[in-house]
Amino acid sequence: MFTQKDLTQLTARGMAPERVEEQLEAFRTGFPYLAIDRAAVVGDGIRKLDAEKAAELAVLYGKSVCRLSVEKFVPASGAASRMFKELYEYAGENKASATVEAVLSGLEKFAFYEDLAALDIPMKDPKAVVSAIVGGSPAEGTGLGLGKKPKGLIKFHKYTGGGRTAMEEHLVEVALYGGSPARIHFTVSPEHMDDFKALVNERLEAFSSKYGVEYEITYSVQEPSTDTIAVNLDNTPFREGDAAAGEILFRPGGHGALIENLNRIDADLIFIKTVDNVVPDHLKGDTVLYKKALAAVALELQQQVFSYLKAIDGGAGKAGDAAFAAEVRQFIEEKLCYRFPAGAEPTLAELRRVLDRPLRVCGMVRNEGEPGGGPFWAETSLGMPGALSLQIAESSQIDPAVREKLMGGGTHFNPVDLVCAVRDFKGNKFDLTQYIDKKTGFISEKSKDGRSLKAQELPGLWNGAMADWNTVFVEVPITTFAPVKTVADLLRPQHQ
Repeated sequence: MFTQKDLTQLTARGMAPERVEEQLEAFRTGFPYLAIDRAAVVGDGIRKLDAEKAAELAVLYGKSVCRLSVEKFVPASGAASRMFKELYEYAGENKASATVEAVLSGLEKFAFYEDLAALDIPMKDPKAVVSAIVGGSPAEGTGLGLGKKPKGLIKFHKYTGGGRTAMEEHLVEVALYGGSPARIHFTVSPEHMDDFKALVNERLEAFSSKYGVEYEITYSVQEPSTDTIAVNLDNTPFREGDAAAGEILFRPGGHGALIENLNRIDADLIFIKTVDNVVPDHLKGDTVLYKKALAAVALELQQQVFSYLKAIDGGAGKAGDAAFAAEVRQFIEEKLCYRFPAGAEPTLAELRRVLDRPLRVCGMVRNEGEPGGGPFWAETSLGMPGALSLQIAESSQIDPAVREKLMGGGTHFNPVDLVCAVRDFKGNKFDLTQYIDKKTGFISEKSKDGRSLKAQELPGLWNGAMADWNTVFVEVPITTFAPVKTVADLLRPQHQ
């Protein structure tokens, strides 16, 4: 199927032809829906911590962090264009909306208001104001150009000394629970890398002095080798320009591609959080408390996993005892939330396989109508047919015939609040690319230069890309969840 010219193009991108063939096969066959059994709820897949227990766990983590290498991973490469979608429509087409009305009426509450007011624009002209928020050039004083910035570089919160960007809020957060040095990794688009680094360099000394920590900050970009091939509607490769002889079009593979970036981080514990889910300092208490509690849960589980694996591999004493096998199975089913099929009698080798893999502890908040994925019990691709494990699923991964029923039975929402333990019991880092369910993904119709095409997203980072991890869900308070999907969300109380 591939010409010599195609193979040269693939080599230049660091892409194996076999991997591209897999993507083409996915276009032809589609991605199957997840075999979901039921929604996870408190008492059935979601663990609930009372305030006293959370505080106790936070103290335990505080005593352990000095012995650990800890890093925070923040996907921050996404542009803010969708955040300002309705403002663009108003500026270009005069299309009014509730979002535009809220922005104009609450203008002085935004952290970027002072920057806006300093521009030479008629502040009483609504269209001029909205146009200046999303467009123009800060350097030329014609606008803030926020629509072209990544979310991480937009001022979210007001402080006495000026506005603070989402990226800066993450620097503060990691100083409060990440130990010292406070290590944080941002995934950044290449075109914004210099701006990220410049702001970090400008603010780092002040944060380091205020919070008494040294920082280690690293960055990465989404590699071209993780892009996915685009196809015509007949599933043949989409070629740019000359439809017969042009170069194959590749598109970013979605946030699932970041499993490659995550896999390069060498740490005992990795905290993961989206760039837009931050709150101002006076509301950070719950966030910090439950981050520490989730980490302590991960460490407790990991310690027990390691104990069992050492006993199994030691091959002596209780490793060959039926009672020991029953104990391990009970731990797996009750604590790691992996359910063997009814009537199954897993061997010690099968129990070992379930134990010996990466572990993630995920915070779950009560669903209050926010869009996005949720916690479910689903058939797992690892181990015995019919076994169930916990998965974070998006609505598009659920069969429409049962989607309403399954999601209607859910009570919680995934806020992307993860703590990951990525070392095995010998201290080696797991190869995270070996725990992806490649049968998950998303296909959508797009267009390029007026021609229709189909695009493919890789298994999502906290969906299919972590499908074969041991997964534990813990309820966290809604106060830890403050995403910014539209600019009007910055007017909510949790951002004021």
